[in-house]
Amino acid sequence: MIDQVRPSDLAAWFAQDGDAAPVLLDVREPWERQTASVSPGGCTLVAIPMHEIPARLAELDADGQRIACLCHHGGRSQQVALFLQHHGFAQVANVAGGIDAWSLTVDPAVPRY
Repeated sequence: MIDQVRPSDLAAWFAQDGDAAPVLLDVREPWERQTASVSPGGCTLVAIPMHEIPARLAELDADGQRIACLCHHGGRSQQVALFLQHHGFAQVANVAGGIDAWSLTVDPAVPRY
């Protein structure tokens, strides 16, 4: 089962394992990131579009990272989180509601699209 983490609870989810490097994996397309993006403190932002994940899987660390996946509304990021879990990533979550929820609940300066 994939954890569903609200944007406002993301820091707490990352803090559950202080030994794992916190990574926010943005799986949206480049045009989407240009339209609206986040730069949360306390974690590394990694941008890999969903369709590139299989080819770029080696850029992620299954053992040393705690990865929260982000997309527009949470659908694509859920699929990526399941894919990662299937490939041995144990510490994976989906950012519930995606960047749209981020804009509504955490930072209204993030544009909605």
